[in-house]
Amino acid sequence: MKLAIVGCGAVGSFYGARMLRAGEQVHCLLRSDLEAVRRDGVRILSVDGDFTARPQAAGRPDEIGICDWVVIALKTTANAAFKTLLPPLVGPRTRVLTLQNGLGNEEALAALFGPERVFGGLCFVCLNRIAPGVIRHLAHGHVVVGEYRRRPTAVVQEMAGVFDRAGLGCRVAENLERAHWEKLVWNIPFNGVGVAGLVGRDNLLTGEVPVHLDRATCLPTDELLADAGWERLIRELMDEVIRTGRALGHDIPGSYAAENVERTRCMGDYRASTLLDFERGLPLELDSLFLEPQRRARQAGVPTPRLDALCAVLQKLDSRTTGG
Repeated sequence: MKLAIVGCGAVGSFYGARMLRAGEQVHCLLRSDLEAVRRDGVRILSVDGDFTARPQAAGRPDEIGICDWVVIALKTTANAAFKTLLPPLVGPRTRVLTLQNGLGNEEALAALFGPERVFGGLCFVCLNRIAPGVIRHLAHGHVVVGEYRRRPTAVVQEMAGVFDRAGLGCRVAENLERAHWEKLVWNIPFNGVGVAGLVGRDNLLTGEVPVHLDRATCLPTDELLADAGWERLIRELMDEVIRTGRALGHDIPGSYAAENVERTRCMGDYRASTLLDFERGLPLELDSLFLEPQRRARQAGVPTPRLDALCAVLQKLDSRTTGG
């Protein structure tokens, strides 16, 4: 199996390193970390044991060439680069798997390569990139993979086997779209409120952004769950996501919110990727993680007042930070 990892931040580097250690042929397409990885490899500092992997590191896709699988771990804010980054990696038998957050990523890939080549994956893992080529793995790691608008076949089982051999644990989703909505139950509140909480709870409930923010740093998971008011808001957002998923035909149980909250308590002081992006002045993954779910809720006729206010605050904060 020749695998290309496109987007070697925390997610791409961690999964690529684990696959390489399991014996796969892994090529990493890098930008800012290229020289560090060529020199020192990818260092994983993990609760499961530290190790260093030395993938083939490339700065251009044509240095890698045609692959069996292309695994995309780019931020969704970089999806416009699909047209230039991916074609040199994709041959007649290549499959494309996106591990990106939110909704709409498979659709963008299907428009380029046809729906029959496209697969989606969801990563349940706590990771941070702490230096060029250095990833801290705090907890979890299992993956859910599925086929775009198709029931699973032997092809997706092949990719699941890659994750399993890497010791990560992988489940094949019968319905990839439902799996996305299940992941959004966690992603929308903890990524969103972690950033938007800067404006204070009262302003977040109304969608307002004051001139001066309440605090200088974002709210990690332990702070959100240590405060009864923030936890209540987290659960209300989760309930809106579940109701939207159910309205779209996905039988997500109401208990899924409580299960996600309890699973999050073990993460401690975890800062989701959106928080780190905001604090570094990078654009937020607004469209895939927040605005597209909001659009689909409106199409389904589901009222989402908490999500609406959250989207309004995040758009204003993102514009203020990036100068947009």
